[in-house]
Amino acid sequence: MARLLFKYLPKKDSVYTVRGIYIGRGHYTAAAGGRKDGEIGVLLEELVNPRDPFLKRGLNGELGFNAERFAPLQTEEDELTAEQTEKESDEVLVPA
Repeated sequence: MARLLFKYLPKKDSVYTVRGIYIGRGHYTAAAGGRKDGEIGVLLEELVNPRDPFLKRGLNGELGFNAERFAPLQTEEDELTAEQTEKESDEVLVPA
């Protein structure tokens, strides 16, 4: 279904830049038994898609992606901070 609506889709293990965020409209699923609200949508700098065909006439909005489907970018700085935190948690402090 997504391939019919979107001109471009993100690819796993690729890095994208967020150019916009919006409140998603949610979706209906049989498993959830109703509407899932509170989704955050993102528009990506590297992927520009057509107008969302489900918007009411007169409204413009590009097809975007659910933010929950993306992970934050891990940088070398993040890794160094995580290693430092690990070292600090391994240290045993003894009262003087």
